Amino acid sequence: MNRQINGLKSFRRAAAAVATAIALTLAALHADVRPAPLFGDDMVLQRDLPVPVWGSAEPGEKVTVTFGAQSVSTLADASGQWRVSLAPLAASREPAELVIAGKSTVLIRNVVVGDVWLCSGQSNMELPVRRTKDAKQEIASADFPLIRQFAVKHTVGPSPAATVEAQWAVCQPATVAEFSAVAFYFGRQLHRQLGVPIGLLHASWGGTPIESWMSRAALKSDPAFAPVFTRWADSLAASPGKQAAYEAALEKWKKDGEAARAAGKKFSRRAPARPEGEGSRFEPAGLYNGMIAPLVPAAIRGVIWYQGENNAPRYAEYARLFGTMIQQWRYDFKQPALPFYFVQLANLQRKTDPTDREWAFQREAQAKVLALPHTGMAVTIDIGDPNNIHPTNKQDVGRRLALVALADTYGRTEECSGPRLAGMKRDKAALRLTFTHAAGLRSADPDLPGFELAGPDHGFYPATARIEGESIVVRSDRVPEPVAVRYAWHNAPPAPLYNGADLPAAPFRSDNW
Repeated sequence: MNRQINGLKSFRRAAAAVATAIALTLAALHADVRPAPLFGDDMVLQRDLPVPVWGSAEPGEKVTVTFGAQSVSTLADASGQWRVSLAPLAASREPAELVIAGKSTVLIRNVVVGDVWLCSGQSNMELPVRRTKDAKQEIASADFPLIRQFAVKHTVGPSPAATVEAQWAVCQPATVAEFSAVAFYFGRQLHRQLGVPIGLLHASWGGTPIESWMSRAALKSDPAFAPVFTRWADSLAASPGKQAAYEAALEKWKKDGEAARAAGKKFSRRAPARPEGEGSRFEPAGLYNGMIAPLVPAAIRGVIWYQGENNAPRYAEYARLFGTMIQQWRYDFKQPALPFYFVQLANLQRKTDPTDREWAFQREAQAKVLALPHTGMAVTIDIGDPNNIHPTNKQDVGRRLALVALADTYGRTEECSGPRLAGMKRDKAALRLTFTHAAGLRSADPDLPGFELAGPDHGFYPATARIEGESIVVRSDRVPEPVAVRYAWHNAPPAPLYNGADLPAAPFRSDNW
């Protein structure tokens, strides 16, 4: 993590260039006083923190921002950029107006004050409420006017953008179907527990790698990330050939469809996928530039993140990328201890080969960032669908993220974690494992499957396990001298170990082989 922390120096060096790019964009928009897209009707302002408000106007124009008893003025700079900061606000459920006045006036209505969370990642964060289990009932009962989502349009940027197409929506049955399911279920749990308005800044895009969500400065801050740019350069070099093949395949698809319809037959074959190239969602820093930078420097309570599937084939580099991204976002939002909570990948049988463990190692890479303060992990190894990369139980995902937030951010004492391996001791031909968060340690399967043991030869074999209080004794007839243990170390393993709070143990291993 030292490299990641030191990499912040690179972010600082890049700050001036980023500010210049944003300023130039704002200058092009400044016909009238114009707030950043974040500031719109139905918005949620962050409580208990200074609240930056920014936008564009004529160079030198006086801009005054008024909210409640506060009124703050500034002058737009030479490029038309302006920014003020409201003093920390108390939570408020009562709708109010935010007024931004210069030569013209913008009136922002139905503004409440609560906690704002940035919700980002790939498809499992993007998945809407309408595609989750019990969707009809969830939608019908979703009358929560104090929960609002700010949905950021899919946007790739060559450089950090100042604006993006986005708008706020109040949570109600007519709107919630398109809310991010994980974000909604997380926000609903917080709203019920805390009683304050909840704002959800939803910026996600399916099928995207983590490097798309990082700034170019962050990716350049560590030589270990050089392969990211090499892969992208190779992809661009191959793009013309892929484009030609795509166009030929598309033409054939069209002709096949026309022939089928002329013959009175159904034609349901999907069109070929357009190849990724310049300006695609895979471009390093592209989604940070287009979808995250326009939200900076908003006052937010924290981040929830569900991503990692696309990086699983390169799990060896993920932990370092992930840790650097967290540090970079914390720097960008001017909160060194910004809470950052993420979802560990669920159980999925990615390949027909039952010995493949790609996702097991990716889950481990995700968990490594827990070494950073104010990070937390929602374990989902027990609630996925082995045959579906998009499991529909997003209610428990959101609830488990909320439990972490309630404990770490809000100081609640309710259990937020499943059992965590704390120690291992040789007990004759067995290993005795001890755990934290182990009150009420239990197994959902009386056979307690999922454990493996290895001896000095490093070969792992299935093992039997027995719970004794808050410890577990693991043994295998094939391993008379055990030295290492693994639990749930497969793509889609049995994972029956829970504590009394019904929270699952994360997959773990004691070896580093």
